[in-house]
Amino acid sequence: MNLLAELGARTLRVLHGFGHAALFFLDLLRALPGSLRRFYLVVHQIHAIGNRSLLIIVASGVAVGFVLALQMYYALVTYGAAESLGLIVNLSLVRELGPVVTALLFAGRAGTSLTAEIGLMKAGEQLAAMELMAVDPRQRVLAPRFLGGIVAMPLLAAMFSAVGILGAWVVAVGLIGVDAGNFWSVMQNGVDWWRDVGNGIVKAAVFGVICTAVALYQGYETEATPEGVAYATTRTVVISSLAVLGTDFVLTALMFTTP
Repeated sequence: MNLLAELGARTLRVLHGFGHAALFFLDLLRALPGSLRRFYLVVHQIHAIGNRSLLIIVASGVAVGFVLALQMYYALVTYGAAESLGLIVNLSLVRELGPVVTALLFAGRAGTSLTAEIGLMKAGEQLAAMELMAVDPRQRVLAPRFLGGIVAMPLLAAMFSAVGILGAWVVAVGLIGVDAGNFWSVMQNGVDWWRDVGNGIVKAAVFGVICTAVALYQGYETEATPEGVAYATTRTVVISSLAVLGTDFVLTALMFTTP
């Protein structure tokens, strides 16, 4: 009986956490129109969030492109299909690796920064001071960061895919000796702008919503202590990563399994 009671109590706590997070997300959506009246705050957050992650996105994209070109070439040349290297690399990046890896890096870099920033504002009672002055912190602080993350994520994913393709071209053409014209022509003929590139951008935008909302929620609901802020940043990375990987499977099944 004690085991069942403990299991029931934990289940209720989990359901309460999901419900509280859902209400927070709805409040955040309701605050978006008001934040657009201060559009300069949104632009500032797009610049800040993008710059926080740009270096690691570019470096990781180049490295992934290098490795992907080598791995795909040695796999394709076995079956005499080395001329499809450019197409395979492009589809792998724009469909899957670009949005997913960018989201994971975004959660670890910008997401933790957002959580720590909001958590420290709560610990310093800045959010409480805003409420005392009749300023909604969701509209003034959270909503611009939420919009900034949603806009920045597809841009970073596009940058990741672009530099990844360039990195693959350097390895394929410069090191392996694949024909440059064949590398680009097969890619251009085999990639559909909407089905491949468009769906990848949609994925990145959805991941931007997930990662930014989780980061803001963890920062806003954290305990106002140094230990609470540190624990919240850890939860941000774990929850965002698991949510991105789970959502990626659902989106892939919806986007690419239909004829």
